[in-house]
Parts: sequence; structure tokens; C-alpha cells
Amino acid sequence: MVFFSFDKIKTKLKKSLLKWLLLFTLVLIWGTSFLLIKRGLEVYPNHVVGSLRIFIAFVVTLPFALFHARRLPSDKWKYIAIVGIFGTGIPALLFAKAQTVISSSVAGILNSLTPLFTLVTGILFFKQKALLMRVLGVITGLAGAVGLVYVTSNQSFEFHLTYALFIIVATVFYAFQSNVVKAYLNEVNPVAITTLGFSIIGIPAGIYLFFFSDFLNMLTKENRGYEGLGYVAILSVFGSVIALILYNRLVQMTNAVFATSLTYLIPMVALLWGLIDGENLPLASIAFIMLIFAGVIMVNKNDYLKKISKKTSKTFGS
Repeated sequence: MVFFSFDKIKTKLKKSLLKWLLLFTLVLIWGTSFLLIKRGLEVYPNHVVGSLRIFIAFVVTLPFALFHARRLPSDKWKYIAIVGIFGTGIPALLFAKAQTVISSSVAGILNSLTPLFTLVTGILFFKQKALLMRVLGVITGLAGAVGLVYVTSNQSFEFHLTYALFIIVATVFYAFQSNVVKAYLNEVNPVAITTLGFSIIGIPAGIYLFFFSDFLNMLTKENRGYEGLGYVAILSVFGSVIALILYNRLVQMTNAVFATSLTYLIPMVALLWGLIDGENLPLASIAFIMLIFAGVIMVNKNDYLKKISKKTSKTFGS
């Protein structure tokens, strides 16, 4: 017989609250990242912004990487390399390149494709089941994100296919990386995953930055050289290092599709910044915000249903 336990309920409640706290913290950080990328691109070319973002993260995390390197099982290094190269390095360069032409609004919409690709890659390569509620949640959240950006952008998007493809490819890499973390690195410390990932891509980024780009010359001769460096440094520490540690933990706690569903909520941060800046909130945007929340909840619904089913079978089967 299974007895009622306040301690178990308390533990599960704490875990649930932590999950949502991580989600909304990441939304706030990554929602602001688009603005920081934009500010960095006002001073430096895209290849410098992308490389600088990676290199600063590498320098900041190097002591932690050295600590965890000795403790990581040898069979996990190949997955760390996948996470570092495809989940962090290449997307950082692709987003910087794309935002030289397309707007933050379009970037936000395209970034919302991540949960869809996470679901697809999970089914195709990681033997995940196509749960109906999760599929419907992905579609609902995507519709809400597109609608929210549409009604808050004067119903007009300037779409450039080539540059849009850069972000689409980045979201596919994000999706694959999230599934790798869940499938093969679920028991690895999220700090180790993040810092060791940067240790793999940080040195090549530094070599390019200091020997094959004009970064140092621009830093000292551009009027806003150090200002631009400051924007990218903030982006790197918060948008890359801290956010990725939190994100990897969120993937481990939940599932890859739920974790990537935070991209639906990111346009809401842009909306929040607009309200702070005195912009009006279109009435229709409220409906799309509710649609986004509905999609995120639906994506997570299957996990709750599974837990309830297991509890019921244990209770009546004991």
C-alpha cells in the first residue's frame, strides 16, 4: 500500500516551481540577447561578434572547465563536443550573421521553430514517441509566437530567405543538441557540460579573433570600440555561460521539447521592453500570449499524465 507523504509532495512541488523559474529566467535572458547582438553589430562585423562571444565565454569558464575535465568519463567527451560545436559555437556565428540583415522580430519568430525541430529530431534520431498532446502543444505555441510578433510589428516583416536560413539551421542544431543532452548527458553536471563545451570551441574562436580578424584594431580605433565590447561581454556571460548552464539543467529536469518551448515566450520579452519604453500593447496580443502559455502547458502535459498513470497503477496494484 502506498501511503500519503507530505515530504514527497513538498519535494515534487519544489521541483515543479524550480522548473518554471528556470524557464522564465532563461526567457528573460535570451529575450534580451537579441538586443545585445544588435548593439554589438553596430560596432563590430558579425564574424567578430560571434567569435568574441565564444572567446569571452571560454575565458570566463576556463577554471571550471579545468576542474571538471578530470572528472568527466571518457565516453562523454564526444557528446560534449557535439554540444559545444553544434549547440553553441556554430549558432552564435549564424545568429550574428543573420541579424546583419533581418530584424530582431523575424529572428524571434524563426527561433521559435526550435521546439518543432526538437520534436522532429527526437522522433527521427532518439527514438522518442510522437505524443499527440506534445505535437499539438508545439503547433499551438508556434502559432502564438508568430501571431504575437505579427501584431506587435505593425503587421509587416522584411523577410530575407538566405539570412533566414542561417537561423533555421541554427535552430536545427539547437534541437539536436538538446536531445543529445537529454539522451546522453542527463547525469552530467550542467556546469561541466557548458564549460567543457566552451573549452572545445573557445581556442579556435580566439585564434580567429586575434590573428585573422581586425578586432584589436577596431577595439582601439573605433569610437564605440569598448562600448561594443561591453555589450558582447554581457551577452557572453549571461546569454551564453549562465543561460546555458540553466538550460542544460532544465533539459535534464524535464524533456528537450519542453525546454526549447521557452523560445515561444522570448517574443514576450521584446514586448515587455516595448511597454517599458512607452509603447502601446495591442489588444490582440493578449490572445496570442494566452495561446503561447497554452502551448507550453500542453507540451508538458504528457509528463504529468504519465506520472499520474504510474502512481495510479502502483496504488491499485499494491
